[in-house]
Amino acid sequence: MAERLIQSIERAADILELFLDFDQELSVKDISVKLGLSKSTVHGLIKTLEYRGYLQQNKDDLKYRLGLKLFELGNRVSHQFDLGKIARPIIKELVDELKETVHLVVFERGEVIYIEKLDGPRALRIYSQVGKRAPIHCTGVGKAILAFQEEEEIERLLSNSDLESYTEYTITDKEELKKHLLLIREQGYSIDDEEIELGLKCVAAPIFDHHGQVIAAISCAAPKVRMDNLRLSEVSKQIQLAAVSISQSMGYKTKPAHV
Repeated sequence: MAERLIQSIERAADILELFLDFDQELSVKDISVKLGLSKSTVHGLIKTLEYRGYLQQNKDDLKYRLGLKLFELGNRVSHQFDLGKIARPIIKELVDELKETVHLVVFERGEVIYIEKLDGPRALRIYSQVGKRAPIHCTGVGKAILAFQEEEEIERLLSNSDLESYTEYTITDKEELKKHLLLIREQGYSIDDEEIELGLKCVAAPIFDHHGQVIAAISCAAPKVRMDNLRLSEVSKQIQLAAVSISQSMGYKTKPAHV
């Protein structure tokens, strides 16, 4: 690294990051041993961090734990990581490139909620609108989210759903849907092929947070006549790349292997 790093700040950061792996309280000796630093060096750093509110000392055993200042900073970071704010420029770029409608949804209580929708130049009159809820079993965004849940959660969600039929193409059999979800998980994106609305085809990909949990999905919707196999391949790649970009901006570390 070309920039000159300040050793004392690096060591202070090392102390704070110890609590990522050791969530219990740590003594000066614990920190000294784990970081390979002298007790006198650790003591000086800890006292400075304590003074600034980044560490707190337990007066009973004299060990240290993370302080409230980090909680305040964490809350500020979480506000900065606003999904809609992060995704908006990516969605706009996607619409400019694909010339189709793009949606962003979040997952809540077994349904998806549309929080962003940007129409392409050939806007569609479709069911989606910001604030509207939609089922997870027959929408591209819903299936993209459902497929990346834990197996037990998929079972729970499906057991609490009647898999209502919206068109003749809606998957209403739970076992068939579970096989379909395995394919989605394998390829990294989902397709709604007239499952919620006749004549409409959607391609969607999941969005992950910094814990690696699927929290949202992004999709491109177009009339089926404009979504042949060649176009579908192009759109699916762009949607996945957009989902990866949003996920990484939300703190997700691992890039999905599909892209």
